[in-house]
Amino acid sequence: MNPISSSARCEGQSPTDDLMDDWLLLSSESAAPQHLEASREDQNSEDRGKLKSKLVSAWNSVKYGWSLKQKSKFSKSSPVIMFGQSYELIDQGERERFRRSFVTLLWLTYRRGFPQLPGGSLTTDSGWGCVLRTGQMLLAQGLLLHLMPPGWTWSVSHHVVRDDMDLLGLNSKEGSNKRGRRLSLDLHLVRPMAATHRRVVSWFADNPTAPFGIHKLVELGKSSGKKAGDWYGPSIAAHILRKAVAASTDLPNLVVYVAQDCTIYLEDVRRLCERPPPQSWKSVIILVPVRLGGQELNPSYITCVKKLLTLQCCIGIIGGKPKHSLFFIGFQDDHLLYLDPHYCQPTVDITKENFPLESFHCKHPRKMSFSRMDPSCTIGFYAKGQKDFESLCAAVNEALSTSAETYPMFIFSEGKSQEEEKGGNTPPNNITFIQRKNERKRVDTSNSMDEFVLL
Repeated sequence: MNPISSSARCEGQSPTDDLMDDWLLLSSESAAPQHLEASREDQNSEDRGKLKSKLVSAWNSVKYGWSLKQKSKFSKSSPVIMFGQSYELIDQGERERFRRSFVTLLWLTYRRGFPQLPGGSLTTDSGWGCVLRTGQMLLAQGLLLHLMPPGWTWSVSHHVVRDDMDLLGLNSKEGSNKRGRRLSLDLHLVRPMAATHRRVVSWFADNPTAPFGIHKLVELGKSSGKKAGDWYGPSIAAHILRKAVAASTDLPNLVVYVAQDCTIYLEDVRRLCERPPPQSWKSVIILVPVRLGGQELNPSYITCVKKLLTLQCCIGIIGGKPKHSLFFIGFQDDHLLYLDPHYCQPTVDITKENFPLESFHCKHPRKMSFSRMDPSCTIGFYAKGQKDFESLCAAVNEALSTSAETYPMFIFSEGKSQEEEKGGNTPPNNITFIQRKNERKRVDTSNSMDEFVLL
């Protein structure tokens, strides 16, 4: 499957997309000379691939720009729920609090112009990497909870004044000195958090050395039979994130657990998190791949999804609408709140001192109807320690019990998974298990989704 056809389906095919495909095909064919040597044909094939990537990147950016102008409208009569926090938009102070919280979230989008990905000539993930980008955003939210103090928010204003000593020198009057000393103290408190924030951003950079960058995720996806330009389902993305955190030397106190067969096996989680006394538990990110219906979302699950998004331990959902992956972060009424990775931006060189951060933060919250949600997704949770994990289990169990659906979204179970008993922790082969009370039903999902490729 070539990257162009993949990108068209990933975005959701429309008549305009068909015209774009024809244009790309004609452009590449007209650029190909006749009767060339084999080596020159290979070179021209690579050049055509690069041209296609650039054209697709530009086209996706144009489409995203059109949708960006149509800003989502939010009701002032209903609260907005985002990562377990409620915001009453009728109040100006609450609106500002919501704005600051939203802008703080890391927004990881398509990029172009980065070093070639392994196994090919691609220098952009535009058109095919949206699930990996939503996976990055979920992991980033977990890392911010793991590393930053509760309630921390990022603001561009923190970076307007590069040196507070320069500001003190602007005005020597007594009043301004007091204000300058207060600002100096504020920046003294802000700077360590700003440095950590910048370090987290750098971990997702688009270069081969970044532990959670697109190059690393593509490399780790090879063991699941994936390569650059392929579709990555939310289940595969969960296992890639687990491997990426396990391979990183920057987070010795954090592990990732991926649920098996729609089940969180408590013994497996404890084995991952426990350390010799008197050391504390490791923090854990729990990822649960689920399927909430057949070809469409079963409406019976909507109440449960809402309940999960109201929990502070929930770090979002790798999901989307059919053929278009999004990162779900909350909801208002019957609409999901999300971050969209389908905007192709230039790669940022994070090796430069004080590299710009603005392109990693989104200013415009978007929402869509629950009815458009694709049934295949991965739900994320974070627990800082053992007590937090126990609280997580209780809160999530309560949220799951509110679902009117006969089959719960997923369950907790004592013991360990069959994969752990066999000594492995690999993605399921298109098979999922849904438990109904004490029964277990085997469901083959290969015909409809093939590892959730529709996202």
